[in-house]
Amino acid sequence: MRRLLATMLLGLLPLLGGQARAGQVFDNIKARNSITCGVNPGLHGFARRDPDGVWRGLEVDFCHALAAAVIGDPTRVRFVPLTAAQRFTALQNGEVDVLVRNTSFNLTRDVDMGLRAVVPLFFDGHSFLVRTDSGITSSRGLDGQSICLIPGTTNEETTREVLRGNGVFFTVVPVSGLEEAVAAIGADRCQVGAADASQLAVLRFTLPNPENFRILPQRYSREVLGPLVRRGDEQWFQVVRWTAMALVEAEELGITQANAEPMLRDSKLPSIRRLLGAQDQMGKDLGLSPDWAYRMLRSVGNYGEIFDRNLGAGSPLKLERGLNGQWSKGGLMYAWPLR
Repeated sequence: MRRLLATMLLGLLPLLGGQARAGQVFDNIKARNSITCGVNPGLHGFARRDPDGVWRGLEVDFCHALAAAVIGDPTRVRFVPLTAAQRFTALQNGEVDVLVRNTSFNLTRDVDMGLRAVVPLFFDGHSFLVRTDSGITSSRGLDGQSICLIPGTTNEETTREVLRGNGVFFTVVPVSGLEEAVAAIGADRCQVGAADASQLAVLRFTLPNPENFRILPQRYSREVLGPLVRRGDEQWFQVVRWTAMALVEAEELGITQANAEPMLRDSKLPSIRRLLGAQDQMGKDLGLSPDWAYRMLRSVGNYGEIFDRNLGAGSPLKLERGLNGQWSKGGLMYAWPLR
């Protein structure tokens, strides 16, 4: 019996140690010297190629941050555009290392699909895009409307639950993504768009006559969007998690892309010195270099900077921070302490 207990304890020791064990995903990333990110084929503010073919967006910048943290070079990323139908299979099959594709977390995706929801990158909620002159003020006014929906998404599920639960009858017009939704609304094949409010803002911005449409103020679900990884590689999971945490922590500490270098050199605050790698070497437990967070902050900036240039005041979308603001300012963005 004692021998059996000893054997069991020895097997648990790697899991109880401070440093996570490297798994196949993390090892493959280090071997090929690049990260493969599954992203949206084209969603303003989140992931989209610009006219020069360069990927831009909040989720794109997160992938660059991962590459800077793990490899030391933010450009060592291969972006794989995935439709809603393709995204989970691509991650399950190992076609991508991480799925960062405006994907909602829920129990099924975190438990039944062999995946792990890592950490929130964006808080959102389901709503509806309607014509300004329609007179519709809530979901109850959607009776008899045709609604553009992407099949197999939580938005489709939420739309059916909300409207059918209120006795609202509607017609579904299936679309594959943003571009088809724009075409369908422009051709009057559907009168309403249904998606997370951030996606509807992008949809409205993309339409040739955005002033003719508005987003209902109500939110009919809680949508937590963030990266997902496959189960089986604890180290990679922790690297993705703490990369996001470090971006949020940096904003709270006032560390920016521009001042990260002087902060590393001059700051006496232990919290700043720990994050930037000047003391305690927090990266060691992640299997990363001491300056992992410094490298990514110098590459893409903190979470607030990433949000601002892609979605906020510095972008065409002009989205308010809202729920994605710092916890100290009424938002939900809250980093676990890096210590």
